[in-house]
Amino acid sequence: MRILVTGGSGFVGSHLIEKLLKSDHKVICIYRNEKKIKTFDWKDKVELIKCDIYEEVPDIDNNLIPDALIHLAWSGLPNYQSDHHVKINLPKDKAFLSKMLKIGIKHILITGTCFEFGMQYGPLSPSMPTYPDNPYAIAKDRLRDWFLSIPNKKNLVLQWVRLFYMYGLGQNSNSIISQLDKAIDNNEKVFNMSGGEQLRDYLEIKEIANRLGKIVEDPSKKGIIHCCKGEPISIRRLVENHINKRNANIKPNLGYYSYPKHEALAFWGAEND
Repeated sequence: MRILVTGGSGFVGSHLIEKLLKSDHKVICIYRNEKKIKTFDWKDKVELIKCDIYEEVPDIDNNLIPDALIHLAWSGLPNYQSDHHVKINLPKDKAFLSKMLKIGIKHILITGTCFEFGMQYGPLSPSMPTYPDNPYAIAKDRLRDWFLSIPNKKNLVLQWVRLFYMYGLGQNSNSIISQLDKAIDNNEKVFNMSGGEQLRDYLEIKEIANRLGKIVEDPSKKGIIHCCKGEPISIRRLVENHINKRNANIKPNLGYYSYPKHEALAFWGAEND
């Protein structure tokens, strides 16, 4: 397949492009950050288009329309509370996607978020109603509703892939495993964290890339698809497992931080319907 990827220099995108290339796909990567794109080993193996998708239409050869678009780009993270997501990202995403459909792309995969569900507890299935409660989740929820309601979609493949929690090389420095790795590298003796009893659904980033690759290769999969492990793990166990994996001499300092109020204590992905 000839696959167009936005957000290719991001955490998910950089790993996904590596996976797509290993599967012998032809990849077109739209990027903005020249300095960052040069850091990837795959930069010379893909077709690069420097473009701000929110300001201009990518220069795509009409004779080489991509077989699929994987849309990962989303600005303003990890600040989930900014109105930027609703006021800026949402309308510009709709405009960009409309342009991609107009030039003839008939297969689009967009990544959503488990935050679309809001403060719900327990296993979350694709068919459950959503109750987003922060600007980022609200914007993604509205984009999904618009995207999957596109008229005349009989001949289109529209895939909304909800991502749950992830970890791995290149993740934002504020993530818990990134913070833990930093503490281990600094030879710290304790790792300050919450009580650790939150239940979450975690996948390593390379597994997420593998799953996204398989989803885009399967046009029979349409609508909402969950990219998740399907079983919960406590934050405490996640941290302990990573400490053991690195054979590190550091102890979790449980209860140092209070539990976040913007997330339910226990939720994880359920198998796809």
